[in-house]
Amino acid sequence: MFIILEATGSLFVFCEMKYQHLFFDLDHTLWDFETNAKQTLAELYITHSLEAKGVPGFEQFFERYSYHNHRLWDRYTKGFIKQDELRWKRMWLALLDFKLADEPLARQLGIQFLEYLPTRKSLFPYTLEILKYLKEKKYRMHLVTNGFETVQRHKIQNANLHPFFEQVITSEASGSLKPNKEIFDYALARAGAITAESIMIGDNLDADIQGGINAGMDTIFVNHLHITPHVKPTFTVYHLKELENIL
Repeated sequence: MFIILEATGSLFVFCEMKYQHLFFDLDHTLWDFETNAKQTLAELYITHSLEAKGVPGFEQFFERYSYHNHRLWDRYTKGFIKQDELRWKRMWLALLDFKLADEPLARQLGIQFLEYLPTRKSLFPYTLEILKYLKEKKYRMHLVTNGFETVQRHKIQNANLHPFFEQVITSEASGSLKPNKEIFDYALARAGAITAESIMIGDNLDADIQGGINAGMDTIFVNHLHITPHVKPTFTVYHLKELENIL
């Protein structure tokens, strides 16, 4: 069978379809983490009366949370901090930016955030449609995520993504983190797949694209934010519907 592929740089080539196993990232690729996190934190901002405690507005609080979350996730994926530290310190540091040094509150926010977040259901446009399309084409689909085991599985269930994926590989269960080769080796073994028939699909150039390259896999960069990549993927798409041009 032959299809038209759109490679990075808008080059069109004819190529025999070779992929059997599709490995997707979850957060920021399919599941809209930014929207879901913002809704969850808005609820917690009101529940815990943060304005009365000295945090002047939710948008400011969310901006500081996002800043610290991104920085701490980077440290977590590089092995500098553990899960528990990530979970509460992103709240602690955000509160400290408003001179609110309340560690018990930060820990409570961290716990409740991970309780409420997985109940949110916002997905990127065309997520369910593309997954149905790929399933009908008989691709075997799996998830590889650096998220926490219980949290990620609840997200998948609540967002009705579970029917599409055979294997869900988390960093917690595998004992490794993207972009390390070990988590991809673990995922391939769990799926019964080989690299030549597999492709990694994700939004994160370091974790997903460089990680897939480290494992010897082809990659698709889901460039929702239209950024200039510093790692060269096999293919680039800007909307999930464009995967139909590749797969």
